[in-house]
Amino acid sequence: MCVSIDHPTSCCSAAEIMSVLFFHAMKYRPDDPRNPNNDRFVLSKGHAAPVLYAVWAEVGYLKESELLNLRKIDSILEGHPVPKQQFVDVATGSLGQGLGAACGMAYTGKYFDKASYRVFCLLGDGEMSEGSVWEAMAFASFYQLDNLVAILDINRLGQSDPTPLQHHVEKYQKRCEAFGWQAIIVDGHSVEELCKVLGQPRHQPTAIIAQTIKGKGIPAAEDKMGWHGKPLPKDMAESVIRDLQSHILSSSKRLYPATPAENTLPVSLKNIRMPTPPSYRLGDKVATRKAYGMALAKLGRVSERVIALDGDTKNSTFSEIFKNEYPNRYVECYIAEQNMVSVAVGCAARDRNVVFASTFATFFTRAYDQLRMAAISESNINLCGSHCGVSIGEDGPSQMGLEDLAMFRAIPTATVFYPSDGVSAEKAVELAANTKGLCFIRTSRPENAVIYNNSEDFRVGQAKVVYKTNDDHVTVIGAGVTLHEALSAAEQLKKERINIRVIDPFTVKPLDSKTIIDNAKVTRGRIITVEDHYYEGGLGEAVCSAVVSEPGFTVHRLAVAHVPRSGKPSELLKLFSIDRDSIAQAVRKMLSTATNAK
Repeated sequence: MCVSIDHPTSCCSAAEIMSVLFFHAMKYRPDDPRNPNNDRFVLSKGHAAPVLYAVWAEVGYLKESELLNLRKIDSILEGHPVPKQQFVDVATGSLGQGLGAACGMAYTGKYFDKASYRVFCLLGDGEMSEGSVWEAMAFASFYQLDNLVAILDINRLGQSDPTPLQHHVEKYQKRCEAFGWQAIIVDGHSVEELCKVLGQPRHQPTAIIAQTIKGKGIPAAEDKMGWHGKPLPKDMAESVIRDLQSHILSSSKRLYPATPAENTLPVSLKNIRMPTPPSYRLGDKVATRKAYGMALAKLGRVSERVIALDGDTKNSTFSEIFKNEYPNRYVECYIAEQNMVSVAVGCAARDRNVVFASTFATFFTRAYDQLRMAAISESNINLCGSHCGVSIGEDGPSQMGLEDLAMFRAIPTATVFYPSDGVSAEKAVELAANTKGLCFIRTSRPENAVIYNNSEDFRVGQAKVVYKTNDDHVTVIGAGVTLHEALSAAEQLKKERINIRVIDPFTVKPLDSKTIIDNAKVTRGRIITVEDHYYEGGLGEAVCSAVVSEPGFTVHRLAVAHVPRSGKPSELLKLFSIDRDSIAQAVRKMLSTATNAK
């Protein structure tokens, strides 16, 4: 089938590999693609999706006629694999990410499920230039994932140029071996060689380096540039199909995959709740980053399926509290954030684990493509970004998360939590564990006072009015450290007989538009937002979007205006006019402007 569709040459180089994998090496139930006992398969070279669809048609899961609907608006067979197809666990197509997800699946299989299923990942040689592939290689060898097999389809040609190493397969072998893998070179078009190598026992992750020919079986396109992604002309396709059919030996015997062992226990991730309410005292000071770590450890007592990942920042994000309590459920991913996100997606696949991954908020920026693909993968992962904003102080701008709200707000499946004290941080962790999609929890470095009672109820999309009187003049919306600055400003302004209403959004996405609008109407539409984030894409813009259709509303935004510098937290908050004095001054100015307008 793969000669009459898009990316036929990429499919043809992998045809024998896919045949041997799905009809000889892998054990799975073809009528139940997501059976937890099945071997897993990840097509990292996602553009070769048609050959994956052809395999699932051959095993009888897809109707052969459905293959003709490839890429059509009403077909599940999209241009690249997506999980709306039951035989796909993670979306691929942005190259270099499949192996990281496969690592997460293999780690889960070996260390959490303790089951016999194996994980196979097919990569193209073009994506071997991606650094994320080698992050995954290092991870797999360090954790001795002997249940993981990577098949490298070395077909020599990329999209617009030959790949850097072309057919120098021995160089691929040396690189894989240097990363701690068993690396075996085979003829990727020899069924016998593939069957032999895939049947060998393994004691470390294995890389099968398959030398192939791009466009194999298509005489006009074999090993030739200029054919990547292009469907064959109709007459050429028909000629190739006739030639292929002439080589097929008729047989009444149909091949079926071997049945997997039934040794993967069922798990339930529903309704994972904290064993007890928070235990903070009003006024006590705690950093939300530490509250995150304590909450995560607390949640871990409820289910052994709660796991934590970190990128060598556990003593700063406080995920080390979880690690100290549950060392076997903590996965150190080291300084490889792209791979950490992909491993998280793999660990969460098939609803095997409730996954939390943490690092500095700013370091998630380098994994944005992985986050984007996690959303396309319909993945349920929870991410905690600490050290947000200029309030971290002296470490300077390279460590300050100032783009993270914009980044996560742009992801369709994301929920963005921004807790402001220990109680709300603990509630954010609990809610994230039970919320579908990507959840991002933004935590801060400074210690701030606990402002909520332990019995306070929190919900996704529900803001809190934390300060009000019967005669408020301006609504101020802050989050994290700026909420506390707003509360200080309220006390300061009260002495001047100026009353403000202070709102904690709790979730920036979804934003509680109703609470904001209802309260702002009381203050005659006057709103000030204050955030420890750049102006673009953060809390202020979220509020502006929420109230854009409201007549008579005015929003004044306070945020970080340019690339910051090192300094004390209080100095930096003042420098960027997001401290209590600046909030108070903004309130006075807004009221003065309103008076003058009259």
